[in-house]
Amino acid sequence: MTALKRIPRQERLIAALDFADAEQAKSLVQRLGDSVSFYKVGLELFMAGGIFDLIEWLAKRGNKVFADLKFFDIPETVAAAVRNLRNRGITFATVHGNQAMLEAAGEAKGDVKILAVTMLTSLDQGDLDDLGFQCDAEALVLSRARRALEAGCDGVISSGMEAPALKRELGDRLLVVTPGIRPIQNRPSDDQKRTVDVAQAFANGADYIVVGRPIRQAPDPRAAAQAIQGTIASVFSA
Repeated sequence: MTALKRIPRQERLIAALDFADAEQAKSLVQRLGDSVSFYKVGLELFMAGGIFDLIEWLAKRGNKVFADLKFFDIPETVAAAVRNLRNRGITFATVHGNQAMLEAAGEAKGDVKILAVTMLTSLDQGDLDDLGFQCDAEALVLSRARRALEAGCDGVISSGMEAPALKRELGDRLLVVTPGIRPIQNRPSDDQKRTVDVAQAFANGADYIVVGRPIRQAPDPRAAAQAIQGTIASVFSA
C-alpha cells in the first residue's frame, strides 16, 4: 500500500452539502454527528454567502472540506482562485479545464490538493456525441487523467465506471474521487446517469466517494450515513 492510499476509513465518505444556505448545511452536519467527517461544499452553497465562515466552522469541528467549484477560466485567474483557498482548512478543490489551467492550479495549490474533473457523472455517451467528442467515455477520462498527472494534480473526479481503467493505467499515482453514488437503483428523475453503488465504487478503485441525495433526502440521514460507513468498513476491513 502506498502513502497515497493510507486513508482513514471514516474519511472515505464525503457528504455533499448541497444546500441554498449555510444554516441548512450546518443543520445536516450537526444531525450527522460523528457518522461523517468529510464534507463537500459546492457552487450553490458558495453563491449563498458566508461560505468561508462555514468552512472555518467545519474545520474547528475537526471536519475536512472539499471545495467543489470546478474552476474554469484563464490560467492566471484559476491560479489566483486556488491561492485564495489556501490555509483555510480545505483539503480538495476541483478544476475543470485544459492543460494550462490544470498546471496553473497545480503550481498555486499550496496545502490544497487539486482534483481534475474528467467527465461529469450527469453525462453519458449521447451527451459526448452532442458535445462533439470523437471518443467514448473511458478514453476521454483516461486522457484527462493522464494530463492531470502531468500537470501536477493530486487526483481526479471520475465515475466508478471508469475507475477500473484509471487504476489499471495509472495505479495509485492519482487519487480517484467518485461521485454519482446511488445505494439503490436510480429514479427516473435522477440527473445522474453513470452511477454505481458504494461497494462497487470501491471495488472498482475509488479512494473516496461523494454522496449527496441518498444521505440528505433519507428519512434518517445519520442512519443512511452509518449504513454507508458500514459498507466501507466491510470493504476495508484491515
